[in-house]
Amino acid sequence: MTFRELLHADCASCVGLCCVAPAFAKSADFAITKPAGKPCPNLRDDHRCGIHSRLRESGFPGCTVFDCFGAGQRITAAFDGRSWRDEPGMLAAFPIMRDLHELLYYLAEARSMPAAAPLYAQLTAMYDKIDELAASLDPSVDPSVLRAEANPLLLEASLLSRRPAGPDHRGASFFGASLRGASLRRASLRGAMLVGADLRQADLREADVIGADFRGADLRGADLTGALYLTQAQLDAARGDSRTRVPAALHHPAHWAA
Repeated sequence: MTFRELLHADCASCVGLCCVAPAFAKSADFAITKPAGKPCPNLRDDHRCGIHSRLRESGFPGCTVFDCFGAGQRITAAFDGRSWRDEPGMLAAFPIMRDLHELLYYLAEARSMPAAAPLYAQLTAMYDKIDELAASLDPSVDPSVLRAEANPLLLEASLLSRRPAGPDHRGASFFGASLRGASLRRASLRGAMLVGADLRQADLREADVIGADFRGADLRGADLTGALYLTQAQLDAARGDSRTRVPAALHHPAHWAA
C-alpha cells in the first residue's frame, strides 16, 4: 500500500468523525451552520451520510473537498471501531490527528521526490516522529509546533526539486485573477489565494502548491504534471476538464467537465 493510500480517507472504515467534530458556517460551501461536536443532521445512525451522492446539489460542496488524510479511520481503529457517541475522546483527537496526517502526507511526498534524496534521512526521521505522536493519541500534541519544525524540510525539498526555480508567488492573492496561459512552471505558489482564478491553459508543471487555495479556480486545459504537494482535495475544489493534466497518483474529480 502506497503512502497516498494510507494517508487518504477511507470513509467505510470510519464512524463519521468529520461529520461531527468540525464546525462549519452557512455559506457557499455549507447549507447550514453546525457547531463543533454536534452531528450534521445528514449523518445517519450507521455513521453514513444520507445525502452523500448529492452533496453538491444539496448545498454541501465543502464536504466533497474535505480530506482527513486517513485520520478518521486511524482513530476509529484505535478505539476498536467504537462510536464517538460512546467515546467522546474520539472527537477531541480528530482535529489533531487530521493535522498530523496532513503533515505526514507532505513529508511522504517530499521523500518521494528524486531531487530531494539528500534530505531523505531527515524527512524519514521527521515522518517517524510525527507518526509516533499520532499513534499516541496524546491530546496535548500541538500540530503547529510540528508544522514549524517540518516546514523548512518541506521547503528545502521543494527548492531542490524546482531547480531552476520559477517565479515566487508565495502567499500571493490571485483572487479571481486572470492567469489564463500563465507560465508558472516551477513557481512557488505556497499558500497562494487562487479562489476563482482563471488558470485555463496555465503551465503549472513542478509548481509548489502546498496550502494553495484552488476553490472555484478554472483549471481547464492547465498542466499540473509533477506539481509539488498537490492534494486531491485541491483538485476537488477546482474546476477542470479532460484536457487538465494532473499527477499520475491523483485523478480528475467526477464533477469536472468532459
